[in-house]
Order: sequence, then C-alpha cells, then structure tokens
Amino acid sequence: MAVPVDMLISPEMFSRRLAAAGEEPLRQALVGAVTHLHALIRDLKPTPAEWRSLIAFLTEVGHASDDRRQEWVLLSDLLGATALVEEVNAHRPRQATPGTLRGPFFRADVPPRTLGSDISLDGVGERLAVFGRVVDLDGEPVAGAEIITWQANAAGLYENQQPDLQPEHNLRGLFQTDGEGRFHYLTVRPAGYGVPDDGPVGTMLLKAGLPLRRPAHLQFLIKAAGFETLVTHLYDGSDPHLAEDPLFAVKPELICRFERIGEKPCWQLAFTFVLARARKQGARA
Repeated sequence: MAVPVDMLISPEMFSRRLAAAGEEPLRQALVGAVTHLHALIRDLKPTPAEWRSLIAFLTEVGHASDDRRQEWVLLSDLLGATALVEEVNAHRPRQATPGTLRGPFFRADVPPRTLGSDISLDGVGERLAVFGRVVDLDGEPVAGAEIITWQANAAGLYENQQPDLQPEHNLRGLFQTDGEGRFHYLTVRPAGYGVPDDGPVGTMLLKAGLPLRRPAHLQFLIKAAGFETLVTHLYDGSDPHLAEDPLFAVKPELICRFERIGEKPCWQLAFTFVLARARKQGARA
C-alpha cells in the first residue's frame, strides 16, 4: 500500500507542521537545519546504536559545561563554526584589524588595571612588554577605548583551567586607552597549547585525527563608542603551529614578531589596532 505523502519523513513535512504564526527567522533556521540533518542521515545511514552514541556525546558536552568551562563553545570553535559565523558577519573594511573568536576561556568579570600594570600575578615566565594603539580607519587615535586582554601562561594554561594553581584573574586585565589611543602593560610570553582534550569534545576530535595544537597568542576585546567591537588575537610569528590552528583563527594580519630586548629573557610586542565605525541600525553590507 502506498504511503500517504503527508506521512513521509521529510524536511517538507516538518516545514508544514511548523505553526504559520511562528517567528519567521526561527522557522527558516529550523527548516534549514532539518533539511541538512536529514540529508546527512540519509548519506551516512547511522544505525540506531550509533545515533544513540551521538546523543550520549551531546549529553556529555552539556554535563562538561559550567561557569568556568564552556564545552559547547569549544565544540563550536573546533568545528570551525565560530570562525565561520564571524566570517559571514564581518563587514569590516580591509584596512580594519580582522576579527577572530573569543574562545572558551574568556571572562567578562575582568578587573580594571592602570596603564603599565603587570597582569602576571604570579610572575612565572619570560617577561613581555605589550604596547598597543587603537586608531580609526583614518589613523586618528581612539581615546577612552576599553581593552580586555587575556592569555595562557608560559605553560600554555589559562587561569580558569587552573583555579587552584593560578591566582584569580591571572594574565587578564581591563585597560583604557589614553588621549593618543595608546595602552601598555606587562605580562609574560604565552606558550602555545593543546586545546582541552580531557572532555568529550577533545576525546572525539582526537579520535578523528584533528590537530589540536593552538599557536601562542594574546587575545583582545576592544570596545569604543561609535565603533564596532573587535575581538581578535595576536599570534607569535615564531610558533611552528600557525598553519594548523584547530580554531581556524590565524590570519596573516595578526601574526606578530616578539622582539628580544635586554640581556635577560624579556620580550616586546607592539601592535596598532584599527577599528571600523559602527554601521547604522538596519544598514546592510
């Protein structure tokens, strides 16, 4: 006996079942997601046991997420989804500093620090002096911009990965640019690191053979009135893993040279961040 068309399992059937009064962007997103999901299932033909394993993996990702660790963000990052969302939404002019992603170790509750402060609260590692400047597309200084910076330590570990071994808010700071758009602070030279593989996401991607080594970097979130908020990285140009960043976030414009200064192990980094003006509400690229 022929199966009625309305009984067939298909994205079209799912679309018809959605309430006509529902929010249109959500309807479109659900139909698109279901369409691709059904196509993938028909292509891969997973067994019921394999599908239950996938559900169990997603459940583990949820259990591994808390206020200090965001396993869902890690999954999004390592699948390249976060970088792609940034790419399709980035409409900055070419002269502007490229944006990247925040990653799973960002914290918004960063304490304000005065210019020139040392954000290495335990002093472990080779010293690094960071000199930054924030300007607009015309090269004019952006005074009063807020800069949140965060990084791994000399062993490649973030403070919220080692809450019992590193001081609270170690290697994090909130600064404000001066009248010339400048800011500076002291820290330690960060090391590259393997993305966390002690959770379900790392375990799965290691089995799949994905490189999980991130090149050494500093991260910044820069806000200023009238400008688009910028989230970006600065990468150590001498790191051998630049070409295989598992978060797909390395861009040529963000690769920097850490210069050796003095006789002691001390380094210097200088970089100018170029902000794009905020687009008017409702403007399209």
